[in-house]
Amino acid sequence: MTGYGPPTRFNEEQATFTVRGSDPPDLDAGVAAIRNVLKTLPPAPGVYRMQDAKGDVLYVGKARALKARVANYTQVRNLPKRLQRMVSQCRGMTVVTTNNEAEALLLEAQLIKRYRPPYNVLLRDDKSFPFILLRGDQAFPRIQKHRGARRHQGDYFGPFASAGSVNNTLNALQKLFLLRSCTDGFFKTRDRPCLLYQIKRCSAPCVGRIDQGGYAGLVDEARQFLAGKATQVQAKLGAEMSEAAEAMDYERAVVLRDRLKALTFIQGSQFINADGIGDADIFALASKDGVVGIEAFFIRGGQNWGHRSFFPGHVADVPEADVLQSFLTQFYEEVPPARTIFIDRVLPDQALLAEALAAQAGRKVALGTPQRGTRRRLLDQAKRNAAESLDRRLAESTTQAKLLREVAELFDLPEPPDRIEIYDNSHIQGTNAVGAMVVAGPEGFRKGQYRKFNIRNKDTVPGDDFAMMREVLTRRFARQLEEAPDRDATGRDGQTWPDLVLLDGGKGQLSAARAVLEDLGIEDVCMVGVAKGPDHGRDGREVFHLMDGRERMLPVNAPVLFYLQRLRDEVHRFAIGAHREKRARAIGASPLDEVPGIGPARKKALLMHFGTGRAVRNASLEDLQQAPGVSAAVAQQVYDFYHSR
Repeated sequence: MTGYGPPTRFNEEQATFTVRGSDPPDLDAGVAAIRNVLKTLPPAPGVYRMQDAKGDVLYVGKARALKARVANYTQVRNLPKRLQRMVSQCRGMTVVTTNNEAEALLLEAQLIKRYRPPYNVLLRDDKSFPFILLRGDQAFPRIQKHRGARRHQGDYFGPFASAGSVNNTLNALQKLFLLRSCTDGFFKTRDRPCLLYQIKRCSAPCVGRIDQGGYAGLVDEARQFLAGKATQVQAKLGAEMSEAAEAMDYERAVVLRDRLKALTFIQGSQFINADGIGDADIFALASKDGVVGIEAFFIRGGQNWGHRSFFPGHVADVPEADVLQSFLTQFYEEVPPARTIFIDRVLPDQALLAEALAAQAGRKVALGTPQRGTRRRLLDQAKRNAAESLDRRLAESTTQAKLLREVAELFDLPEPPDRIEIYDNSHIQGTNAVGAMVVAGPEGFRKGQYRKFNIRNKDTVPGDDFAMMREVLTRRFARQLEEAPDRDATGRDGQTWPDLVLLDGGKGQLSAARAVLEDLGIEDVCMVGVAKGPDHGRDGREVFHLMDGRERMLPVNAPVLFYLQRLRDEVHRFAIGAHREKRARAIGASPLDEVPGIGPARKKALLMHFGTGRAVRNASLEDLQQAPGVSAAVAQQVYDFYHSR
């Protein structure tokens, strides 16, 4: 089967074709399928995807010459055991030719992220990094935290290692530069300064306390500071404070003094001795017992914007340099590379990777291993952190593995659970009800797989916890049956079958859950109800209700009890947070939000004229037409919306 089409992000024409082989489960069949592909392969650069009999991607690789690279897989005696297993499962291949090897390297990273093949090194933590955005499409630019696609015009500064480091920096920047952080809707409707102005964290451009020219000066100072020019900003503020003091304008001098204090705080919390380096990313790798840890430091303008530890998966029998190279290509799939990247070892395709990153960034990117001076000291610091993070990870993994073995023994599971799902509901007398699911595994909580369920079944009686649990579990497992009925299959949103389900509740909740599974024809999911003990849980003696009617209790000092309590507490936290978020939205909602075509200005005009949303709903058409700023057509629309129902 042959077809043609360009992959994502590449403009020039590139060939794509797929060849399928037969389906016997052995090594000879895999080699035969690969040889079948070799007949049509060109000696050109590109990317190949190995697929099993069901079409699932096993491996994504790139090559300078596809024909020569793929031919290596037919020499099975020269392959490591890992690749021999892969070849034995291979039944077809999809090949994409590219214009050069650098494009192939970038496309390989895209496809690995999309398909997450089991034989590729995988960057597990694919959560996007936070940036600081200084908007460029507003008369009075807003400074804000940003994640995801860059849809807004403006300057993006980052990446920061965590949301906490961004929030701390933003708080200090507000004190330093007095830039607004409010939304456009809030900004346009103000008629007096908000609290941030009172506590000297905003210059109140919304009500004219600063003109556009003065605000533009603050924006320019903030841009200089975030670009690493803190010394110039500090000198300017110091000179202005001296001038204000000499002119006996002490009020302005105090404001400038407070801004200098904020600047000193930022420098003290973020400073790292990186003179002359400018913008740099630093990566160091450590490995032990088959586990690899990579430490990443982000330096911008000599300031430390945080560091993060990564533990890529599928690294067994893969050389460390290959692991680091694959990690970097996936890491920079969405994060823009710094002008300088320091690594602690030579990579197999180091020059090619630098070329690919430069093409992606649209500027030169230097990639190398420093040998002396400040750069070497920073790299050594990253190496120490990588080793320490890996030791902590291994210690946690050992403890976690022991706890999971004890969980398996406690609940008669055939093996330690790889995926535990915990469920809970939250509401206040049935209002704003939500269900929550959190997921845990050997590596800890998998927060990217948490789910919230708005209780929306009209037959569910408000406050009926059993009915809410039935609705949540029905939606969860009915979807799993539809998308991935096989035990080893994965749904479209990445959900897989759980090995253990914990329910916050006793016999009643467990009975409701069992009824759901019986209705769906599911018989092999272990469910356990976690109920408060004789003293309502105050003594830490929870009762665990099993599906066969047995009850289990654990000693109050048992580590596995603490682990199960931690799982229960996490779903409590997540459920209550989801409920509070929903309740806050409901409190701030207005009946006029439901009316189509009514924006903030007209909604405000109607509420100012009538006083309440109920008065608007009960008003006659003539009264609606008398409201300022409301045309006859809009009045008719509002009237028809309420009275047609």
